[in-house]
Amino acid sequence: MNKQEQAADFQIEKVSREFETFDVMGGSSRWDIKVHEHGMVALVDVMPRLVPIGMTADFAIVQAARVSYGDGTKRVEEDRGLIRYLARHRHTTPFEMVEFKFHHIMPIFVARQWIRHRTANVNEYSARYSVVKDRFFRPSEDSLRQQSTTNRQGGDQQLDSLTTEEFYRYLDSVEAHYKDYEALLNKGVARELARIGLPLNVYTEWYWKIDLHNLLHFLSLRMDPHAQKEIRDYANAMFALIQPIVPIAAEAFLDYNLHSMRLSRLEIDALRTGQPLATKNQRELSEWAAKKTQLGQVDS
Repeated sequence: MNKQEQAADFQIEKVSREFETFDVMGGSSRWDIKVHEHGMVALVDVMPRLVPIGMTADFAIVQAARVSYGDGTKRVEEDRGLIRYLARHRHTTPFEMVEFKFHHIMPIFVARQWIRHRTANVNEYSARYSVVKDRFFRPSEDSLRQQSTTNRQGGDQQLDSLTTEEFYRYLDSVEAHYKDYEALLNKGVARELARIGLPLNVYTEWYWKIDLHNLLHFLSLRMDPHAQKEIRDYANAMFALIQPIVPIAAEAFLDYNLHSMRLSRLEIDALRTGQPLATKNQRELSEWAAKKTQLGQVDS
């Protein structure tokens, strides 16, 4: 077999399918939302970026699902019905066909919570190579909280005025060390060492790429009222950016995830029989009481 015959064996057939498309970001290079004084959430790219005219990036979810499930899915109420069906029944793979690339600027204490979600591709600003900028997060007075007596992770009631003043003096003192950081850099101390004395309210930034399935999981946890307010502000901004790009998937997320309720077997039994929850675990009992309140049920 000569070289021409070998090339013919491996010839790739190119198929061109012509259809009109438009840019889901309207031709913009990025969409930005300011968060707090110095923070930002920016959407810098989407995959798919170009979709058939009259559609949204939800199109990619439907396209993938129809490959998996075949013509039978066409009986489900067209595209919206199919996406909502997939979301209800936790068929998540088609949602992975949509990806978002973000640029985030946030305090380090928020970033350290954020990075626990290990399903994204991340490249963070390096304080070993670059100088940390003079930006610090300062919570507003109405967001200063006392430690919750029932939740070890969070706070609830607002701080009194005297403690609020003391808290801001505390931030003044730690932020003042930024001048020491600059002075040490000027004396030749390595950036990777000089940075270690900076407080957690200094800002970092990164590029963060994630598929829609894992993004919605992130948002379900970080838009939840139990999440820390400061990271919740970022999550809400991210949802606002993706909602017009995948409006059907976003609607299904609100209906079947964020604003839904998951019931355990014990809770279902209690609802069916009208009997107390069959457990002595205080946390389960407390959670069940909160769910009944949300459902509008009052114990007699």
